[in-house]
Amino acid sequence: MFRSSTEEIASTDTTESGQSSDVTPVDRSAPNGTTSYNPVSGSPGSSSLDGDSTHYSSGPSLPRTAAGHSFQFVNTNPPHLASTSDSSSLRNRGGTPKFRKTPGSAGAAHPGQTPRSDHTAPTSCSSATTPSGASVIVALVEGRGLARGEIGMASLNLKCPELVLSQFADTGTYAKVITKVHILLPMEILMPDTASEKGKGTKLFSLITENFQGVAFTAIQRKYFNEKKGLEYIQQLCAPEFSTVLMEVQAKYYCLASAAALLKYLEFIQNSVYATKSLKVSFKGSEQTAMIDSASASNMELVVNNRDHRSDHTLLGVLNHTKTPGGARRLRSNILEPLVDVDTINIRLDAIEEMLQNEELFFGLRNGAQTRNGYDCRSQDYTCHSVETHFGSGATVEGGVEELQHSPPQGLQDIIGGQQQIHTVVNDDTTYLKGSLNMRMQKCYAVRPNINEFLDIARRAYTEIVDDIAGLVNQTAEKYGFPMRTSFSTARGFFIQMKLEGMFLPEGKLPPEFIKVTRHKDNYGFTTTDLMKMNDRCDEALREIFHMSYVVICQLLSTIREHIHCLYKLSDAVSMLDMLLSLANACTLSDYVRPEFTDTLALKQGRHPILERMAGQQLVSNNCYVSEGSNFVIITGPNMSGKSTYLKQVALCQIMAQIGSFVPAEYASFRVADQIFTRIGVDDDFETSSSTFMLEMKEISYIIHNVSDRSLIIIDELGRGTSAEEGIGMCHSVCEFLLNLKAFTLFATHYLELCQLESLYPNVENQHMQVQHTRARGAGTESVVYTHLLSQGCSEERHYGLRAAEMTSFPSSIIQEAKEFAAKVSKQLLAKRKSDPEIERQRALYCLATRLLQTARNSRLDPDSLRMYLKGLRRQYDAELEAAGLPGPVDS
Repeated sequence: MFRSSTEEIASTDTTESGQSSDVTPVDRSAPNGTTSYNPVSGSPGSSSLDGDSTHYSSGPSLPRTAAGHSFQFVNTNPPHLASTSDSSSLRNRGGTPKFRKTPGSAGAAHPGQTPRSDHTAPTSCSSATTPSGASVIVALVEGRGLARGEIGMASLNLKCPELVLSQFADTGTYAKVITKVHILLPMEILMPDTASEKGKGTKLFSLITENFQGVAFTAIQRKYFNEKKGLEYIQQLCAPEFSTVLMEVQAKYYCLASAAALLKYLEFIQNSVYATKSLKVSFKGSEQTAMIDSASASNMELVVNNRDHRSDHTLLGVLNHTKTPGGARRLRSNILEPLVDVDTINIRLDAIEEMLQNEELFFGLRNGAQTRNGYDCRSQDYTCHSVETHFGSGATVEGGVEELQHSPPQGLQDIIGGQQQIHTVVNDDTTYLKGSLNMRMQKCYAVRPNINEFLDIARRAYTEIVDDIAGLVNQTAEKYGFPMRTSFSTARGFFIQMKLEGMFLPEGKLPPEFIKVTRHKDNYGFTTTDLMKMNDRCDEALREIFHMSYVVICQLLSTIREHIHCLYKLSDAVSMLDMLLSLANACTLSDYVRPEFTDTLALKQGRHPILERMAGQQLVSNNCYVSEGSNFVIITGPNMSGKSTYLKQVALCQIMAQIGSFVPAEYASFRVADQIFTRIGVDDDFETSSSTFMLEMKEISYIIHNVSDRSLIIIDELGRGTSAEEGIGMCHSVCEFLLNLKAFTLFATHYLELCQLESLYPNVENQHMQVQHTRARGAGTESVVYTHLLSQGCSEERHYGLRAAEMTSFPSSIIQEAKEFAAKVSKQLLAKRKSDPEIERQRALYCLATRLLQTARNSRLDPDSLRMYLKGLRRQYDAELEAAGLPGPVDS
């Protein structure tokens, strides 16, 4: 629309030399270089955020500090963040961020100043790196004195303006803080300057800088972490529909303090101010989700592949079929923080099951998500065009949600009303076009006629001037007999272009009437005095049009902003729907089953979801059964038999179930885990100068201090970094501690001595990975075939490490000598295990009792099937007694 009908007017800018220059598709510049749709201007000497984080404001400004107080930060700025004018001179090219006492910080002699940054270049770190698309800023504060360990956190995504508050009590290891920051992937972290005062940082500060060396840090004066100011900010900025958050946070002082510092930082340094009653504020406690520490997330390759960070061979890569940025963010967040509420999980499973059963619904919603690709409620999109687009998409998307949930969407009327208001003011075919002249025409005629009489008069004047310019160029062409056409550039406005092909100028010169001549080969560009006067009149008319259009658009935005809550709700609905579609899509690619939630972890023919996608073929599947009666499973087997893969498989299936996804198995039942711990890997940590054994001890210590009765623990190869005697002793003591809890534990080990725990504790169960020995005809060598099948009992394999060595190019003489020496040592150290019949009888009775309790709690069988099942339990109990050489009970 509004493209000039005159063919002579060029669609690209022409420089002074006559060459065409590219024009960006989005041109938001008004005449004189001012921003046409931003009522909030930045302060001199500073620049605003990039295009993805421009904010607009109307109404009273946010609370400011007293006169003479400004912000000075100790900061490491990412390239795309604006910095103050003096920041470049303070940049330090060192490695780890170093902080210095700044004027205005604690102990400084200049109270009238505020913290200024000592910028340091962020260093890379394998444990935490900042992705190029990071847009989250996090503020952290810890209580002091008796409140030490109480953490307040506030985070804001610049691309999706939602202020998320958290407050929780953490242990001395600060595991919850590290995990939450790891999930957010921030580009900058704000902390009080007292945390790093005099170079002696607190333990929290040291851990943050150690684990997130690739993230920018900013130290802010402690006085800006003010809970009263934070409450004022939230009362002023929070949209009315989300105002219930005030009831949750009004007594949570530390998260309010973090919010005050974060919003003040955005106002002073980023020059970004949110409009009144336009921000979504939410509070998220740590008890609503399961906790997976960053080491466990890395071990299980939940979101990043350990071998190749660009690979999608992760759990996120398997499940991610989202079409929107919001859906991808929600899926990643759910994988790292699975749900613990069974009702919410079952609602998601019901939605996925309905989409799988209704193909028309599934493909309709998926096609709708593809057409809305990139939909997101972003701050910089609060222009009338994008708001109209969002309102227009709302009816379609919420219609799908209505069909999915069988309930009418709550915000549909607000969306339709907002869309009608926009259509009343804005022309339907207003859009972005390439070329500065085209964008000028779009801006001129974006508002409908008859909205503002003065605007209509200014438009008519502008049209008449443009027609006069075209007529003047035509008259000039007829006067001199040259092929002239009208062109336009941002720098020169309207001017004349002429191309001489086979023609010559009289006396080789242009007439003196033509001024400001540019030439490129046979192409001439010039103007005249009359044309310059018309350009001035045209610019004056444009200024009037832009000003009046801006007033109309601001009034429209003020009206629409009252319904901004429906955009937030729509964004949440679209991201949730996109994530559910992604999970449903993953089910169509593999044979997944809907999980149940009981007090038992049971998998029938479970498969590893990542390996299944990598292999592209059916893998060896295994069963898993862990209950309160047998909550500690010891897994043994040779190297490369599949123990580690099996452990990760169980943990990944647990996470998939708790995010509301189907799982790769024929049957699946899970107990909801509040924490998932893993101890996997035998690598040294050079960054912390920790050996393999020291790293193992740190991870096990973390598990021991944080484990609960509802946790899932995965331990693989503990104690291998030290001597055999110390390793066995450490494993035995750790097992003794965990056996006293009701947590589900899967413990893989090469120490066969630990299998004796089964005879001491009734809740211990031994399992092993089967191998087969084959001997080729006519050859005396024996080979090992790994079946990757899990079976009951302890592994009977001996010296399987030497068998693995035989598969390499080791000399046979060395292998033979090693076998002889290992046989002598085994004969001296390994004693035959003796089974006590009374212990076996008590164990059989314990297993029977626990299975009867599980049946009473979870059984859904009809009376006849239940009777048959109970008879089967009785036969199994008799068989166990008979195997132990004990007489069975007498039938009554």
